[in-house]
Amino acid sequence: MVSCYAHTMARDAHATRQRLLEAATAEFAEHGIAGARVDRVAAAAGCNKALIYSYFGNKDDLFEAAFARTIAEFYELVPFDAGDLPAYAGRLFDHYEAHPVTLRLSTWYRLERGNGVLPAVSAVNSVRLERLRQAQVDGAVATHFDPVQLLVLLQAIPAAWATTNPELADASTREFRRRTVVDAVKKLLA
Repeated sequence: MVSCYAHTMARDAHATRQRLLEAATAEFAEHGIAGARVDRVAAAAGCNKALIYSYFGNKDDLFEAAFARTIAEFYELVPFDAGDLPAYAGRLFDHYEAHPVTLRLSTWYRLERGNGVLPAVSAVNSVRLERLRQAQVDGAVATHFDPVQLLVLLQAIPAAWATTNPELADASTREFRRRTVVDAVKKLLA
């Protein structure tokens, strides 16, 4: 009986932690780190505020956990392919359209954490840069931009529509905006 109870408690703790992370992600995406309120996170998750401190430590640690989870999901959903960078840019565009929270959290991270480096992001970017370097050595990717410049541009072009003024984005269809992103990356690589 004790092991059944312990299993139920562990499952409930995991579910509670996930609800808190989901609520925190929405709260931080909407209000940033400084504007977010743990009371609203707890209420949205249907939990006691004390659980936030128990599971995560403090509001900053909660943001780090929500951000890390969002970035991990992003990397899983949008695989990087140095062999087909226009298609990668199209997938980035698709993700930003379907999951605007990714860009919002990233923007808040840069605004409120300045030059803070998240190890998970740095590790993935290191792999991506190495893949771009190798693709350039193999002749599969043009060399008129170094890998860092290229990666920055590959990330910025698909995000452009999500971060522009709504009246500009609304002046064209989603399909047109996506095609523009893919075509821009093709021209960048020509």
